Amino acid sequence: MTPLFLEGDTKESNLKIFVFKEKNAGEKRVALTPDGAKKLIKNKHDIIIESGAGLESGYTDSEYEAAGAKVGSIADGDIVLTINKPENISLKAGQTIVSLLYPLSEPALVKKLAEQKVTSIAVDMIPRTTLAQSMDVLSSQANLAGYWAVLAAASRLPKIFPMLMTAAGTITPAKVLILGAGVAGLQAIATARRLGAVVEVFDVRKVVKEQVQSLGAKFVEVDSAEDAAGSGGYAKEASAEYQAKQKELIKKHVAKSDVAITTALIPGKKAPILITADMVASMRPGSIVVDLAAEQGGNVEGCEAGKIADKNGVKIVGITNATSELCVHASQMYSTNMVNLLNHLCDKEGKLNLDMQDEIIAGSVIIKDGVVVHPKVSG
Repeated sequence: MTPLFLEGDTKESNLKIFVFKEKNAGEKRVALTPDGAKKLIKNKHDIIIESGAGLESGYTDSEYEAAGAKVGSIADGDIVLTINKPENISLKAGQTIVSLLYPLSEPALVKKLAEQKVTSIAVDMIPRTTLAQSMDVLSSQANLAGYWAVLAAASRLPKIFPMLMTAAGTITPAKVLILGAGVAGLQAIATARRLGAVVEVFDVRKVVKEQVQSLGAKFVEVDSAEDAAGSGGYAKEASAEYQAKQKELIKKHVAKSDVAITTALIPGKKAPILITADMVASMRPGSIVVDLAAEQGGNVEGCEAGKIADKNGVKIVGITNATSELCVHASQMYSTNMVNLLNHLCDKEGKLNLDMQDEIIAGSVIIKDGVVVHPKVSG
């Protein structure tokens, strides 16, 4: 077998970037596409892919090789790109792994990575700022998840979404309730409205009211001066009094909805229950609930991660990786995020430079050379 890099090879590269073939069941995305590889190669980086890394997203090894990449092993990389949490990846000391990590809720995994003496960059911790938008993996993937959630509901609902006036009578539009108006929720609103549904939206953050209304949806508000807007576009936990009012309000609107889509997450914590079993029981048989927070415990009581639960005729879709269902565009968007992030991590000469004074780098570097350096993450 010909070695990947010949001894005495005079070609000088800045970084050797390895693209991991995702191993999680049902995962079809790839962290870097051939187009992304080509862009990084122009910056004098070597791209090494694990054989078959892009097949599920429609990219063959030969397409990567045509872009200038090589097929090799993880040991060849200075930087390892993967999408999912690196739970069963064997790394060597000195390597840098870039992936989703959720370090606030994965202390054992953080400890394991630190013991391997690696540097770990958690893309889920990239600050949600204007400067970081082009690197924001959570936003790019949530956008697609919101779109998918509406189509998943529409394809399962025994009704159509739009109003139709026909010779056989008028068909009233479907009623869709969306809980959470973050990136996924806003895309869900836009998609449901394009399909002709009547859309109501609840969010504890009053700041999103104008965005919701601009998309043609009704904003449902709790009668309270309290605002649970947190940092980075997320919500924070509300008071007990607010939660009681919230529960009553959601119960009222869930009961008259044909579709409910939940998107609420709180960083580092289990997803809050927004729709109780009693609320599900109040929905008409045939109604659909799509829980985009299923992987983090779910917003819906009775949701089963990775399954479709049937509760007296109401189906609860507990998807754990909606973006994998849209793997072609999800991979393209993730890849673009990675190209922009790697360009940001490198200095003008293209060498890796983890300047901890930089807001984006300080926010996303969890472990540096085997030491946990992020102030919010315990070692």
